[in-house]
Amino acid sequence: MADDAERARDRLRPCVERAAQASGWRLDDVAPRRLGPGEPWRYATRASEMLARAGSALDMGTGGGELLESVGASRAGRLVATEPWAANAPVAARRLGPLGIPVVKGSSLALPFRAGAFDLVLNRHEELDPAEVARVLAPGGSVLTQQVGRGTWAELRPWFPRMHDPGDLLEAYADGMRAAGLRIVRRDRHAGPGAYRGLEDVVFILCIAPWTIPGFDPLGRDLRALLDAEARLSGPDGIVLTEELLLLEATKGP
Repeated sequence: MADDAERARDRLRPCVERAAQASGWRLDDVAPRRLGPGEPWRYATRASEMLARAGSALDMGTGGGELLESVGASRAGRLVATEPWAANAPVAARRLGPLGIPVVKGSSLALPFRAGAFDLVLNRHEELDPAEVARVLAPGGSVLTQQVGRGTWAELRPWFPRMHDPGDLLEAYADGMRAAGLRIVRRDRHAGPGAYRGLEDVVFILCIAPWTIPGFDPLGRDLRALLDAEARLSGPDGIVLTEELLLLEATKGP
């Protein structure tokens, strides 16, 4: 058993070390293969459409600026990004600066902007405070957010009961936006299976998103649980886990 554990550590150590050096959110090499139909919306497409009509826009939690680099070309006016993670903010600044998009390092729950500063707020997988989003929106402005739902990777919970549970963000954010005076235009939810090539990809993602399993220790106390989960969840398609996405679009009255 000790030899098996050591071999597993040797197998996982490279992806743990790679995760420690990672920045940005370009995860194409570890993204799951969808086994069914995807979500009935395209966040990037809708964001581009909304940017084309907005005189001023904010992208919250832009990561390394990967998505904004592509959709930002459609912008009609001023565009600003925020990124709270110290490792990502300079990456985003290097990518977006040449495009004339400034990156502000700051909390997404206390936005460092005046009230009514933006016609559009974009938010892809970043935490938010509905009242704070409503505050920085100009009258007639809109917010578009895509979030990761609590059903994501639910298959791992039997082995990791301490996994973070954000609650039902779709309901919580929709209620918060309505309370802040916004009108919900669209709310949607989609869950489906995604196949990961192996445990190494799963561990890499868990390492770069440490809030998923607090105190995650893949080479130490969590190694046995990971190996047990791998044995139970692996199949012909790889390791199949649920991916749940949420979409909210809302507007602020005049």
